[in-house]
Formats: sequence, structure tokens, C-alpha cells
Amino acid sequence: MIIVSSCLAGMKVRYNGTDCLDTSLQKLLDTNKAVAVCPELLGGFSTPREPAEIIGGGGEDVLEGTARVMDRSGNDVTEMYLKGAYETLEKAREIGATTVVLKENSPSCGSAMIYNGQFAGVKIPGQGVTSALLIRNGIEVISEQQLSARLEALERAGK
Repeated sequence: MIIVSSCLAGMKVRYNGTDCLDTSLQKLLDTNKAVAVCPELLGGFSTPREPAEIIGGGGEDVLEGTARVMDRSGNDVTEMYLKGAYETLEKAREIGATTVVLKENSPSCGSAMIYNGQFAGVKIPGQGVTSALLIRNGIEVISEQQLSARLEALERAGK
């Protein structure tokens, strides 16, 4: 069983009320091989909401208390991101997920890239808060870009 970002499953839960449907993920959901989760909604956010970025580091720094998550209006939304991350970890443990597919670039879900905290559309290497927490707890986190290669490899192996 895996967990996938709700927005990748076609749910309109992104900050701007859109989705990022990945049809290969839809197949996993339809065959009950995956469960959709949105860490930001689990943290108490609604849709739509202000975009947010990590200020002063990455997800690991937020977990350590040395960086914050701020929305574009300057509101500190760190606690909601932390709550969503811990709720997602609990869900992963509950269903026995060993792999999680999360939306790249998100301050919550980014597994390799996040925005730089200046709301200028500039991406930097880093992890979102949920990704960092899951990885810290031994759960593999991959992005939607890595998923297609993984599914092709499984298909070639006949799984």
C-alpha cells in the first residue's frame, strides 16, 4: 500500500483549488493499491488558501524549529504544516505504507525541490515538511516524476 498526494489523485485541493492529476496514480487508487492524502488539509487548511513557502531552510529545519512556513500575506502557518505532516505519518503507519508519492515543489510535499521562500517562483533543492518527517521515520518519499519510472520498472518485472 502506498500513499499519494490528493492533488495527484485528481482532487482539487491545491492552494489555488486545482489538481495535478496523474493518471497512473488514478489506476493505483482504483485498484485499492493506494490511499490519497493531503497533508495541508489534514493540517487544517481549506481550499483555496494563500500560497506558502518555507522561510529560512527546508522541511527538516522546520521540524527542528529553525525555519518557519509563511503564507504570502506574512502569516506564520508552521503549526498547521507540522500538524498535517504528523497526521500523514500516522496515516502511513496505520495502513503500513512504505512508499509515499508526494507533489514536488510543495512546502509540505516536495521531496527534492521546494520554493526558496521569497515568493518569486524560484525553486531550490530541499524537502517539504511532510516529506522530511516521513523520511526521518524510514518511509520512502518519491515525487510524481519518479513514479512513472518506478511503475515502468515494475511493469517490466511483471509485478
